[in-house]
Amino acid sequence: MLNIYKTDQVTFETKVTDKIEKGCWVFLKDPSEAEIEKVSAEGRFSIDFLKAALDREESSRIEIEEEETLIILDVPLITFIEKFNEKSVQYNTIPIGIVLNDDIIVTVCLVDTKIIDDFIMKKVKGFFTFKKSRFILQILLRIANYYLRYLKQIDKTSQIIETSLHRSMKNKELIQLLSLEKSLVYFSTSLKANGSVLEKLMKLKFIKQYPEDEDLLEDAIIENKQAIEMASIYSNILTGTMDAFASIINNNLSTVMKILTSITIVMAVPTIIASFWGMNVPVPFTEFKFGFLIIIIITGSIAAIVTYLLAKKNMF
Repeated sequence: MLNIYKTDQVTFETKVTDKIEKGCWVFLKDPSEAEIEKVSAEGRFSIDFLKAALDREESSRIEIEEEETLIILDVPLITFIEKFNEKSVQYNTIPIGIVLNDDIIVTVCLVDTKIIDDFIMKKVKGFFTFKKSRFILQILLRIANYYLRYLKQIDKTSQIIETSLHRSMKNKELIQLLSLEKSLVYFSTSLKANGSVLEKLMKLKFIKQYPEDEDLLEDAIIENKQAIEMASIYSNILTGTMDAFASIINNNLSTVMKILTSITIVMAVPTIIASFWGMNVPVPFTEFKFGFLIIIIITGSIAAIVTYLLAKKNMF
């Protein structure tokens, strides 16, 4: 998909346009070869730069080549998946590419992201397509804000799952916690890579042309560092929670096995006695009228003594 937006420098209103020209923003989402070639030809961009963010495994970085600059960042992504007839939320990251030259800025991504949608829906104040450096910094700040937002959601979800685990120890809840832990690892890795990009941007002259832009960059760096710390804290908490519940489950299993073993020992008493009196040989009380009752009393007494001794050792 190819969309072109341009802000009028008189009315400051951003509208969709059909022409790639100076001061416009080109938005590419999972573009076709024809769309990439069109943007490359009309905007004078390298095809390699435009395709860089289409690789899901691409790492965050900055590349400057002649008159064009490539910035790749990892953005948070939330998806809803359905497994075993149950819907669940999954958090991940995906690269987004920002390619710019003196006249035009291009953003490239494989899927829709809320970061870019906020600019399209005009939810970002002070956004103008002709102010490229500010646009980049607004994207950076938006990315950090969404990381923080999703991290808070992950923390709330983990607390809900933890409450469920207190009531019932099921694999479902543990698998959900494992999924959240994996999401935090993705977030932490991506945030650190984005942090390196932010540090490099501090050294670029075109980013620091205006005091407002410097403030935006500092805000983005602060928000990114806060997100890194939050991801680390939540990851440690979740890891500790997983370990604690794993220990609880093992302890519960040991308790169940201990009780079952004790019951087996108690039940073995009447089995052994019945086996003795079931032999085809002379045994006591064979001719006695109340012999069966006496055997039952003896069996019950021995079983009671064994139960008492096991209970005294906390085997029940």
